[in-house]
Amino acid sequence: MPRFKPYDYDQHSLVAINYLEQLQPGTFEHAVHYLIEHKLDLSVFYPRYRNDDTGRCAYDPAILLKIILFAYSKGITSSREIQWCCETNILFKALSCDTVPHFTTLARFVSGHADEIEALFEQVLLVCHEQGLLGNELFAIDGCKMSSNAAKEWSGTFKELGEKRDKLRRLIRHHLDEHFQRDKAETEAELDRDIRHAKMILSLDRAMTKVDDFLNTQRPRQGQGKRSKEVKSNLTDNESAKMMTGKGTIQGYNGVAAVDKKHQIIIDAQAFGEGQEHHTLKPVLVSIEQRYRRLGISSDIYQDGTVVTADTGFANEANMRYLHERQINGYIPDNQFRSRDPKFSAQKGKYGKRHQGSQPSSRKSIIPASEFQFDPIHLTCRCPAGHQISYRGTREDNRGTLRAYFEGRLLQCRHCTKKHQCMHNPSAADHRHGAGRQVCFALAQQRAPSYTDWMKQRVDSEQGKAIYSHRMSVVEPVFGNIGTNKGLSRFSLRGRKKVQGQWQLYCLIHNIEKIANYGRLGK
Repeated sequence: MPRFKPYDYDQHSLVAINYLEQLQPGTFEHAVHYLIEHKLDLSVFYPRYRNDDTGRCAYDPAILLKIILFAYSKGITSSREIQWCCETNILFKALSCDTVPHFTTLARFVSGHADEIEALFEQVLLVCHEQGLLGNELFAIDGCKMSSNAAKEWSGTFKELGEKRDKLRRLIRHHLDEHFQRDKAETEAELDRDIRHAKMILSLDRAMTKVDDFLNTQRPRQGQGKRSKEVKSNLTDNESAKMMTGKGTIQGYNGVAAVDKKHQIIIDAQAFGEGQEHHTLKPVLVSIEQRYRRLGISSDIYQDGTVVTADTGFANEANMRYLHERQINGYIPDNQFRSRDPKFSAQKGKYGKRHQGSQPSSRKSIIPASEFQFDPIHLTCRCPAGHQISYRGTREDNRGTLRAYFEGRLLQCRHCTKKHQCMHNPSAADHRHGAGRQVCFALAQQRAPSYTDWMKQRVDSEQGKAIYSHRMSVVEPVFGNIGTNKGLSRFSLRGRKKVQGQWQLYCLIHNIEKIANYGRLGK
């Protein structure tokens, strides 16, 4: 019979642990501990406390910060789980000096100190500068769209939300009438059915009240730009927005980060509740300039030769004009820049659209706009079926091209024999809401060169191609680290200010990791 080492659970053991020895140099936990104890000024947190003379002693912000930063670096965002880690994990015990803050204390600290987290972000950035981790040679700007703590089913324009409220009201009235017409329940089964029916009515009433209160207390959200129109509101978090991503439509925020090339240090982090990115470029550039001036790094960073790069989502005429007027050395290509590059001439044939390989395109082939009869003199248009469609105005697109826009009336398209060949979604014509086929035509014009043309010339040059080729390798690994290694897949807070605080918290952790890996802590 085999022999095993004996063991006995009913025994006592006295283990002497030095918490400081658990924080080994070169690790993230040691970097957090050293920065908070020796480099960072946490007095920005003190004005929130009112227990100078009376009241219970509070947890030191240094302790809470160490716990939260270390937990977030391990992908732990649940306050209850963080509390459990403080009770069971030796590294959490070492950082917290064997204290166990309640999960509500941890949650309030994260959600209630957005301004203080931003100040802390700047202090860590200054440490990166002092340690020589900032090159200030090239900045790459990009956005990462993530879901918010709000359901997209509660989104809509005020008209759509009003229709939703009316539909809920009709459902409640229908079920109440059905309930009153039913005789008093005589059996237990009928009683259970009536209880479930009453609960459903109460649930519908709460939903209707929620929509009605929102419509009575809020105002419609307006989009950005000269032709701003109403955008969809959200009852749960009205500062978030519906956004298109590679994985479908989400209700969320766009976390925009500006990254320095030398060691991929994040120099600016902001969250925006809008899907389009071109409105976010100017606020990010202004924030970087002001932060560098405030920290004493540079009085005018853009005049020191720093290059700014961003992807095509940030390209429009207004941004190009801003870069030109401010003399910022920027490279932001339009969405056609690869089609002008001979290196990518065979890409579509080799990989297909959006790198779909040799698979045939799933997009439906419809009648092109060239089959429509467009009269640029009188600004009229007839569809292939011979119907005149409505003129919707003339305006410039994102590339500065003047275009005339036309739209078919729904009643025309609904009964048209060619709707299956002409419309992207012919089934939409059978519904009451929607629009018919939409087409646009470029208008011939003798116009002066635009700022977009100026940027095209810069990006298409050999120097521009060489500079822009660095953008993806600078900023994309940062999003990969935060999303994959740190586990940030959605924001758990509500409201732009709180979400921005959480986004900056993750970016702060990324920068501390860089200090731990490349810095000279304690030397």
